Amino acid sequence: MSGRITVPMAVYTAEVVATEDLSPTLRRVVLGGQGLAGYCTTGVGDEYIRLLFPAEGTEEPVLPTITDGALDYGSIDLDLLRTYTVRRFDADRGQVTVDFVVHGHGVATTWARRAIPGDLVRLNSPTGLYDPPADLAWQVLVADLAGLPALARLLEQTPEGVRTRVVVEVPGPEDHIVLPQRATTTISWVHGGNGSASSRLEEIVRTLPRPDGTGYVWVAGETAALRAVRRHLRRELKLPPDRFKVIGYWTDAAESWQERYDALDEATRAELEDMWDDDSRDEDEIQDEYDERLTALGL
Repeated sequence: MSGRITVPMAVYTAEVVATEDLSPTLRRVVLGGQGLAGYCTTGVGDEYIRLLFPAEGTEEPVLPTITDGALDYGSIDLDLLRTYTVRRFDADRGQVTVDFVVHGHGVATTWARRAIPGDLVRLNSPTGLYDPPADLAWQVLVADLAGLPALARLLEQTPEGVRTRVVVEVPGPEDHIVLPQRATTTISWVHGGNGSASSRLEEIVRTLPRPDGTGYVWVAGETAALRAVRRHLRRELKLPPDRFKVIGYWTDAAESWQERYDALDEATRAELEDMWDDDSRDEDEIQDEYDERLTALGL
């Protein structure tokens, strides 16, 4: 369904070729240049990349190394690294488009606001997550502002005839953008969440109908708000792992969250991190336990 392929890990140097404000909170940056030669897409609508920005006072980001086919995070300043989805890949022009949510004064927001043609950024090979069954008859796509670019691309790539229910939670009506519309697509906008009010993503997912036939549920948004969504789909509806994907795109008050996590005692942190090294357990079971432990710890 998704045409998913695995792309060998590589790092590219891209330059800004164009920018555009899609809304007060969404800014489009088109990346290109000779440094993107050889870039490959996975073909998956929600494929994501790591973007490495220049340090303050410099023009070019540090070049990370690749070890055993993966980025060596020890070779870079993690404060300058962010994860974004690819809104569009134009193979003919050799261009990657990324839509940035611009809010606050983080490294990515500041860079995107100031970006002009010629500015440099590094990015790695993409990884896709959306993976519906081959006989997909319907899908539910739910996202907040951070997940909106990926949702828009997923809609563009949805085959004709697949019934699609879309709900997007954004701060207000000024954050609406034009989305692909077909006779089999229903789109709704909900206002709230996104760090300015309580998220309604769980309520939204719980109330959406699930038609007959083979379906797929894709939800992207704030990490803590999605714990209950994932629990509902996996434990209450008992959907198999190949029928849904829940992706935490951001963490509300991330700096405060990290401070509280770092303040945990060493044994607790080790327990949380060691969960993921247990190859004898199903990854979904580990995720469930990890979410429950974080919630119990007030994280």
